[in-house]
Amino acid sequence: MQTNTLLEPPSPAIATLIATAFSHIGENDTPFQSGGLRDFFLYRDLGITEATNGLVIAQLVKANLPPEEGTGWHRHEAAFHIVIMLKGWARFMYETEETLVKAGDCVHQRPGIVHYLFDYSPDMEYLEIVSPADFTTIDMPAPCAIPPVTPWK
Repeated sequence: MQTNTLLEPPSPAIATLIATAFSHIGENDTPFQSGGLRDFFLYRDLGITEATNGLVIAQLVKANLPPEEGTGWHRHEAAFHIVIMLKGWARFMYETEETLVKAGDCVHQRPGIVHYLFDYSPDMEYLEIVSPADFTTIDMPAPCAIPPVTPWK
């Protein structure tokens, strides 16, 4: 026996997904801007926060100033967080492990992982996708020392 699922109310999870909107942001539709989480990066909104009613943020992040102090040790309160490196490279500390993330790499930052982005190339650019869009960042104590940065030429 088949049932007509179109006549049944959707589950809450499906109803949330249905409430999202189609979005297409072209290359020149949104500019890179300062004013994001870090002053030494520029951010380009990809319209996903609005399209998903705050469920997800997708943004391009690129280097703006040379690394001096980095992000500091922190963690995010987020259910999902990935970084896809598009250009250049960045060096992170994930807990006590140094991780080089270069163009073409993808990192899933599990919820609550303590990390520090401490070094990056002048051409670094990555796609960051996080849920929820209004995730929070919490400063954390240092679990270990940070290696020296690579000076820009």
